[in-house]
Amino acid sequence: MTGSTRAPLTAKQATEVVDDPWRVIANQKLAAAYRTRSMVRGLEFITKIVDAAEEANHHPDVDLRYGSVHLVLTTHSAHQLTEADVALANRISTIASDMELEKLASPVAQVDLGIDALDIAAIRPFWKAVLGYKDADEREAVDLVDPDGRLPGVWFQQMDGPRQQRNRIHFDLWLPHDEVHERLQAAITAGGQLLSDEHAPAWWILADAEDNEVCLCTWQERD
Repeated sequence: MTGSTRAPLTAKQATEVVDDPWRVIANQKLAAAYRTRSMVRGLEFITKIVDAAEEANHHPDVDLRYGSVHLVLTTHSAHQLTEADVALANRISTIASDMELEKLASPVAQVDLGIDALDIAAIRPFWKAVLGYKDADEREAVDLVDPDGRLPGVWFQQMDGPRQQRNRIHFDLWLPHDEVHERLQAAITAGGQLLSDEHAPAWWILADAEDNEVCLCTWQERD
């Protein structure tokens, strides 16, 4: 594979050239999911993906479920999106189309856990040990990661001072940029409250009726 095929891409650039149903998640990944309706059909799909991946010398993370296949692409060596990710994503889209597979109705997403702290150095070893995580590469968007890449990443946010009666652990839910508004409205309709849209469309801060917080995040305005 030539160096040019691994040229870096911004989230915006990748979004403009990647085929449906692939979406940029958390700035560094392309994600898609297809309905296969059976494990046998899913295995057939994965076998074709593996053949394409070996040919490209570029490989996705694959999750096979009974009736669906979930895929994530990123250039691990660069911790960012590159042309290689888009090329393989579009090749997989063609394979899925040839097999007449439908995209999964539920949107692709990623969950990270944010922890506010006065002394990050004091609490970081505890969370690393209790979760069995490892330190993330400095180019990643989180501080601790699951060694197997299955569980949510953890990142620490520096507090300026003690804060009373406010949740200090919250979820970051990364959603496709073109689906976040629907999820935002659904959450508010379900009894949630919008605490801040100051940083939108990068993220919105929501809370439930008891002030437990979640941020809805997109790649937009982060490049």
